[in-house]
Amino acid sequence: MAAKLLDGKSLAAEIREGLRLEVEELKQAGRAPGLAVVIVGDDPASRRYVNNKKKACEHVGITSYEYALPGETTQEELLALVDKLNKDTAIDGILVQLPLPSHLDEKTVIYNIDPKKDVDAFHPFNVGKIMIGEPDFAPCTPAGVMELIKLTGIEVSGKECVVVGRSNIVGKPQSMLLLAENGTVTVCHSKTKDLAEVTRRADILVAAVGKAKLIKGDMVKKGAVVIDVGMNRLEDGTWSGDVDFEEVKEVASAITPVPGGVGPMTIAMLMKNTVTAYRIKQ
Repeated sequence: MAAKLLDGKSLAAEIREGLRLEVEELKQAGRAPGLAVVIVGDDPASRRYVNNKKKACEHVGITSYEYALPGETTQEELLALVDKLNKDTAIDGILVQLPLPSHLDEKTVIYNIDPKKDVDAFHPFNVGKIMIGEPDFAPCTPAGVMELIKLTGIEVSGKECVVVGRSNIVGKPQSMLLLAENGTVTVCHSKTKDLAEVTRRADILVAAVGKAKLIKGDMVKKGAVVIDVGMNRLEDGTWSGDVDFEEVKEVASAITPVPGGVGPMTIAMLMKNTVTAYRIKQ
């Protein structure tokens, strides 16, 4: 039997609708939450993400402020803007779209965002809070993955969870969130000896490496829940995840499509984090 499709699109729409009603109430009481998005240069993928975030803000009722800076913006200019946004009382969340052009230091920029406005949860302060199990915000993609797992009715507690990828943006925080739900977590990466042997143990498998169709059907345990975080553009212009969807859907009990799985959830969680940041400030 083919796997159940985990429809991130419709779940994200439900989450956004709930937030829209919440923001409506906040407006009545004072003002709408504000999100500042900073984009440097004209990377097409980054531009697409920023446009999707603006659309989601409009739908939910969050006031969105876009700062589109030229590619040659200096580190000093970018940090001056971040400092200005940190002090701006109308702005509750700040998001600097990554990756930045190579002459800019991403780490320094992230470290300069006020942790209470860091709705991506990349600042070391927020990363530390995730580590001790007391996050104000969870990073948007891993948080979206947790919501999708909940949607399957799958209990994480006691389950073998395998995360393929160890990035600071997805892999590491993902493993912490699964651990917080009492999963038994293994993190795989490019130096893992026999990847297939490890992935076949997983009751819940999260693929987040950025390699198209890396996870094949014979690497997945029968009945596993498979979450595909990858977004890879193929030569023919179509998109593929890190999972070979056609093969794996015959083995898994539930699987996310690409696109339409984790992507919409990531943006819904950004909206949720912005509302949370507003509430923390109040």
